[in-house]
Amino acid sequence: MGRDADLIGRRFGKLTVVERMSERQDRYLLWRCRCDCGGEIQVNTKRLTRGTVTNCGCVPKQTARSGFRPEDLTGKTFGRLTVLRRAENRNGRVCWLCRCECGALHTAAAHELKAGKVTSCGCGRKSERACMVDLTGERFGRLTALYATPRRDSKGSVYWHCRCDCGSELDVTEDSLVHGSYRSCGCRKRELQREIAGRLHRIDDTCVEWLEKRKHRSDNTSGFRGVYPTRAGGYKVMIGFKKQRFYVGSFRTFPAAVDARLEAEQTIHDGFVRAYYLWREQTDSVPESEKIPFHYDVKKVDGTFSVTTNVHAAADPQNLGKTESD
Repeated sequence: MGRDADLIGRRFGKLTVVERMSERQDRYLLWRCRCDCGGEIQVNTKRLTRGTVTNCGCVPKQTARSGFRPEDLTGKTFGRLTVLRRAENRNGRVCWLCRCECGALHTAAAHELKAGKVTSCGCGRKSERACMVDLTGERFGRLTALYATPRRDSKGSVYWHCRCDCGSELDVTEDSLVHGSYRSCGCRKRELQREIAGRLHRIDDTCVEWLEKRKHRSDNTSGFRGVYPTRAGGYKVMIGFKKQRFYVGSFRTFPAAVDARLEAEQTIHDGFVRAYYLWREQTDSVPESEKIPFHYDVKKVDGTFSVTTNVHAAADPQNLGKTESD
């Protein structure tokens, strides 16, 4: 039978086709049918002719997932919805036809009603939009709210389309704007990063400030920077400097490994920082064109670290750690 055949007057189970509707469903004609119980339902040609729908929902389907008669929700109220009668099951879920307080009919699954996921026909969202705070034209840092979008985050906060002072545009939630989580499109952060980078002192790709304020790495498995457990049960110690990694040694106990790491840091990292500031002090009054570039190199010779630098610790040779001057 064709999908456009005339079905008016024909019976399908408890349903009698009464009227052909103007709209289609999944490319099939939609028919208004009257059930023997007096209820009405709209069903497309495919579902009628294949026997998928044979009543208005008054007879529970045996294909429902639970396999037993579902709880009767007739007359119960869920938010703005009042349950009228059973509707056709959808995807194996028991559904109920409800009337909303606004007068509209709405079909919802039983589990959605009882879980509070569906409480209206959708009119609640319309009233929510009517009560929405209007941020149009308001400024939040560098951002100006232009208009509200249909998007909502998981908490229901409205996304506002905003324009940054730099000209970029982006969508930001109302919560993020009001609570100050967003103050620009990201341009301010990039400017601050450039400003910070301009205040850092780098020597051969080594940052003086980072060595001076180094912290414990959270991803270190042993609990101390540069100390790594070995399969044999001991600990291996490494240290990095000027894009190089130096092997300090292997140790049976964790305290011995930590002591070795601290000693290497004092010689390499702390010595580098002290030598840099002493070089700045010694060359502060020297014209820029006549300054000798800062030099601090580390090599490992016969198991010990050897440092060469062009900075002379005149007052206290121990100031730079274990060093050899050029």
